[in-house]
Amino acid sequence: MIIIAYDFSSNKTRAQFAKFLKKYGRKIQYSVYEVNNSPRVLQNIMTEIELKYKKRFKGSDSILIFQLCKGDEAKVKRYGYASNEEQDIVIFE
Repeated sequence: MIIIAYDFSSNKTRAQFAKFLKKYGRKIQYSVYEVNNSPRVLQNIMTEIELKYKKRFKGSDSILIFQLCKGDEAKVKRYGYASNEEQDIVIFE
């Protein structure tokens, strides 16, 4: 699992980056995405950051990427709505 947190002072850049990340994972908090861990996905994301977003950085803008191994994933505790996202949903009609 990869966790990506970001903050851009520009609303336009923030919206574009969120739309970009949506292709790879799901939003778990405002400006925080969870992405399936794979070397190819991580490389695609980092390349896009280097080529497109890094040059737009202002003084307080940032992107943080956290890679979690399988052992670390098991240590993640989820509460509230986040705890329900991991459960299978069965619908009876």
